[in-house]
Amino acid sequence: MAEHRIFKARFSDIYPLYVQKALRKGRTQDEVDAVILWLTGYTPGGLARQLAQRTDMASFFGQAPRFNPAGAEIKGVVCGVRVEDIEDPLMQKIRYLDKLIDELAKGRPMEKILRGTKGGGEQC
Repeated sequence: MAEHRIFKARFSDIYPLYVQKALRKGRTQDEVDAVILWLTGYTPGGLARQLAQRTDMASFFGQAPRFNPAGAEIKGVVCGVRVEDIEDPLMQKIRYLDKLIDELAKGRPMEKILRGTKGGGEQC
């Protein structure tokens, strides 16, 4: 089976799209960062390094310090597919992040987006 092209896409190319989507809906880059940090366990400095290194999506998620176990609570549809039904673990993590950014853009409160935590939870 061929590897999906999103796996080789650079996170630094996708990140501005996440930020633009949030900004268009009245949210902030800090909120986008909080969502990413919560899901992946990166610190702000770790996220900045990943962006500077132009890491691909597979490496970005593969090198994540601690994927948040509450990520499994993320449910819903992204690109016509239920995220909880995605079999490929990497694709599921990518779609989890997509879903969280969608929730942010739709105006959902941060506490609900971050599945009950305040301010993003623990950081590694």
